[in-house]
Amino acid sequence: MAYASLRACVDDLERHGHLRRVATPVDPHLELAEIQRRLYAAEGPALLFERVKNSPFPAVCNLFGTVDRARFIFRHSLERVRRVLELKADPMAWRRQPSRYLTAPLTAVRALPRRVRSGPVLAGQTRIDQLPAIHSWPDDGGAFVTLPQVYSEDPARPGVHASNVGMYRIQLNGNAYQTNAEVGLHYQIHRGIGVHHSRARERGERLPVSVFVGGPPAHTLAAVMPLPEGLSELVFAGMLAGRRFRYATRGASTISTDADFCIVGSIDPTRTKPEGPFGDHLGYYSLTHDFPVLDVEAVYHRRDAIWPFTVVGRPPQEDTTFGALIHELTAPLVPHEIPGLLSMHAVDAAGVHPLLLAIGQERYVPYRRQGPQELLTIANAILGFGQASLAKYLLIVCGDDVPGLDVHDEARVLAAVLERVDWTRDLHFHTRTTIDTLDYSGAGLNEGSKLVIAAAGPARRRLASELPVLGTLPPGFSEARLALPGVLVVSAPKAAQADVLEQITPLLDYLRAQALGDSLPLVVLADDAKFAAANLRNFLWVTFTRSNPSHDVHGVDSFIANKHWGCHGSLVIDARRKAHHAPPLVEDPAVTARVDELAGPGGPLHGVL
Repeated sequence: MAYASLRACVDDLERHGHLRRVATPVDPHLELAEIQRRLYAAEGPALLFERVKNSPFPAVCNLFGTVDRARFIFRHSLERVRRVLELKADPMAWRRQPSRYLTAPLTAVRALPRRVRSGPVLAGQTRIDQLPAIHSWPDDGGAFVTLPQVYSEDPARPGVHASNVGMYRIQLNGNAYQTNAEVGLHYQIHRGIGVHHSRARERGERLPVSVFVGGPPAHTLAAVMPLPEGLSELVFAGMLAGRRFRYATRGASTISTDADFCIVGSIDPTRTKPEGPFGDHLGYYSLTHDFPVLDVEAVYHRRDAIWPFTVVGRPPQEDTTFGALIHELTAPLVPHEIPGLLSMHAVDAAGVHPLLLAIGQERYVPYRRQGPQELLTIANAILGFGQASLAKYLLIVCGDDVPGLDVHDEARVLAAVLERVDWTRDLHFHTRTTIDTLDYSGAGLNEGSKLVIAAAGPARRRLASELPVLGTLPPGFSEARLALPGVLVVSAPKAAQADVLEQITPLLDYLRAQALGDSLPLVVLADDAKFAAANLRNFLWVTFTRSNPSHDVHGVDSFIANKHWGCHGSLVIDARRKAHHAPPLVEDPAVTARVDELAGPGGPLHGVL
């Protein structure tokens, strides 16, 4: 069945036991967010909060709380959409399996956006301060829309067919925003709305922007979907919803008439205000920076409007489910978009963009290979491919050398790389470049470096699977633990603000004397080795969110030859927290206690959390 509204989805989930109602009033200031975090961790049901304090509107969370529930929501359209994307990636596939793709052209054509004169979202109007003000983390700058669909059009080519829909940050209150008149609009680097913003600035025009909230769940997923060239978010939303995306216009604004809420307005592309902080998907706060301001002209809503929300924070969170669905749909596109690339995986536990794993092929060297060759070509293509261009660490290994390797088996991919890598040859740095806007390990906002580690050929070493007997560590280095085969994590003194190399030189000398480079090719410096080595998730988070390759990668017996950096012994990644890093996310103990009561015996959430 096609969901014409969020309400229809909620009712359907309730009928099938996937959703529960909560009649007890709940505070949108920190309480709702803590409930959602626990709910997702417990793989619990979706929850409809019928009474949200200080708002007349109900709110729903955890709609995409499990992959199985997400598949259930899209059960009637997921396979049809997958076939359209397969055909988009390989247009000749229909010749090989015509029956499989018989309906694909109709699926796409029937999903073209449909203009209407009016619709449910235009039934009522409200103010920003009447919306559920979901405040997720104690130090957030205010309340944010966490599942927005932000719509803009190219000023040079107006119309829905050259539009962009993205899930960008919308700050509803706080900072210096004028209540009910302004909201913050934060978008990250390499996002489609940035092109529209730039063209509006060049033309000296205001940029109309609409923020859709709710509507058919397919519209939410479309806002985060990395789509192939030539396929718009609105068409994708229509295909996945099994219902054409309906829109109307009011003045210069475009409105999703099936949405639950629509905030419309425009931005002066030359004007900014401080936005943030905000707890983000790397597990830290993104700090306060100047971003565009949306001057609010109207806030529309349905009569039966529901406010959907989630929480952004250290993975896994609900956006992890989005990532899983995106992989299911886009995996067939990868080999066709980048020849020689078998698969790639943005590692959720490492905050997505900080670590990208890839498996490629060495197809053009039938004779004896001398290390990675085509892999480097593939790596460069990846770093020029959509959102993959934001990868900070890219580890790529030749699949022919490790048959059956699954790119989602993160520990095994790391081991395959470490078994084969040659630190004198296989490190390739990109310095003074762009990284994820939300990654504060670099030199400034959007500024940092990248490191490609390419490994090919037979295994050249046996990785230590047990912690070897070590001598006394240098002063200030207090503990050493084996995190993974071949990976040593060492507790190090607090990072110095200057001359870090001098601070860690005693450890480099120690590692040289121990001659551990073959069995322990990777050493990570951490503030707390016990925490970092406790499990794979902690290791990936600490190592790749707290290091900037150009500044924090060191090595035993390092050298520079013709501008190429390498080392003869262990590679050392300094993953300690630095003075310029953003603070990690921590719950408010008082709120935790209140949610404990709600989840306790007799509480409205007992047996759910």
